[in-house]
Order: sequence, then structure tokens, then C-alpha cells
Amino acid sequence: MASHRFDPNFTQNVIDGMGPNTTPRNRQVLGALIRHIHDFAREVELTMDEWMAGVKYINEVGRVYSESGQTRNEAHRLSDILGLETLVDEIAHKIVVEEGLEPTSSSILGPFWSPNAPFRENGGSIIQDGVPPKGRVTKMHGVIRDITTGQPIPNAVFDIWQASANGKYDFQDPQNQTPNNLRGKFKANEKGEYWFYCLHPTAYSLPTDGPSYALLQLMDRHPMRPAHIHIMVTHPEYQGCTTQLYPSDDPWITNDTVFAVKDDLVVTFKPLEGDEKAVLELEYNVNLAPKGFKGKV
Repeated sequence: MASHRFDPNFTQNVIDGMGPNTTPRNRQVLGALIRHIHDFAREVELTMDEWMAGVKYINEVGRVYSESGQTRNEAHRLSDILGLETLVDEIAHKIVVEEGLEPTSSSILGPFWSPNAPFRENGGSIIQDGVPPKGRVTKMHGVIRDITTGQPIPNAVFDIWQASANGKYDFQDPQNQTPNNLRGKFKANEKGEYWFYCLHPTAYSLPTDGPSYALLQLMDRHPMRPAHIHIMVTHPEYQGCTTQLYPSDDPWITNDTVFAVKDDLVVTFKPLEGDEKAVLELEYNVNLAPKGFKGKV
């Protein structure tokens, strides 16, 4: 790097261009952003053609989002494949404890959560449209606990969403799925227990016809996500947990294209006998921290 060849005052002049009404946090965030972008450009000695290619790329990300009716969020997907969403998620939610229950690890929200998922009764099913070909029905159950006491958390809400056996979520697949298929919210009972029926998840590819896939090709990377189930567990008195669960035998689990797999989120689906509604069983307990709990800093 030959940074001495460039104006040593330029970056600071740009940062100092922010006016007096800039909030302290915006000044901190935007100042750091400007410094890192400028350092990046100097480090690689970015060419005019490369800079313009980046401008066109960003424009293409916006075009896909606009023309898709806002169902293709390529900017969100770029954050995923660059590991940015997973990193920000860790920064926001990491809690380290010295003893007792470990809090359930968080993971990325992803672009497919919906606030409109219906509440369903414990023991119900999120499979609205019948079991699809190759679908394996799973009885999922567990207990939601307080990490500081080990006690159950009654009335915690367990929100689940997942892709179907074809690797598509409901609003990606209106020909085969009705709205809110494979989505549901369940309220834990007085023992902190939840239970319902879902599908064993299926691995799927990110879209291969947009800017995010073009970037993956530049980096010689695949677009595959391991099979996973999304969950969001909340209670007014606790820090919520948004995460994903991954079958331990999935072939993509060691190289998830969005870097979201964590050890305690890898689960084992077991054969289930004596239940005419399901062929598999998944037990998964969730541990939440009370609001305000910081753990070991």
C-alpha cells in the first residue's frame, strides 16, 4: 500500500463536513464508515472502472427490489452472504454467563419472517396444505426456561416458520401454498412447554438470477443454505431470541452460505413411534435471559 502518495487530509476533511446538528451516534457511525471506505479504496487502489462497476451493482440491487414488488430483498441477502447480518446479530445478542444455563444462541432473522403468522393451539400443526411429497412430519416440543433460575416461563410465545419440502416459503410459492402455511405462534403452558407438528426442514439454494448470486460467483462460492427451522421466542419480561435450528446430518451444515450455523443450534431429529401424526421427533429447549440481564462483560 502506498497511502503516502495520497492527500493525508482528505478523509478527515470529508468527515469534518458533517454539520453541527449531526447526532453523536450518527457522527460516530458515519465517520467510521467514511474512514473504512476511504482506507479500502486506498489499500486496493480502486480503479475508476471498478468504482463504476460497484455503483452499477448497487443500482441493480435496488432495481431487483423495486421490480419484484419488494419481495426480493437483495440488499438483505448481500448482508447475509458477506456475513454482516450474522456479525451484527452476535454483537447485539451475545450474552456470556459463568454458571447456570447458557442462553440459546441467536441467529439471523432472514427475509422470510412474517408478523401475520396465526396463533395456534399447542398440539396443533403448522402444515395447512397437507403433507407435501417428500415431506416428513415432525413432532416438535420443548420447554422455555429462565437462564437465571432454571424455572419455566409460562406464556412465552414460540413463533416458527419454515420452507416447505420444495425449499420455498409460502409467499414464494402461491401455486402450492396458502398464506401462513408452515407458520404459527404457540403460547407456552404453565410449565413453559410448547408442542406442535411441523416438517423436517429442507436445504435450499438462494436465488441464482440476481446480484447476490453474481457476487457469490465472483467469490467462487455456492448458494446453498442447510436445512433449517426458524424460531422466534418472546415474552414481555425477557430478552427475545430469534434463531434457526439445523439437522445434524445436513450436508451443507459446515459451509452455510450465510455463516449462520452455531454449535448449540445443531439438532438431532429422532424416529418417532406411537404417534400417527408424525414420523420424527425434535426436542428443543429454549433458554431466555431476563430483560436487562448482561451476563459476564
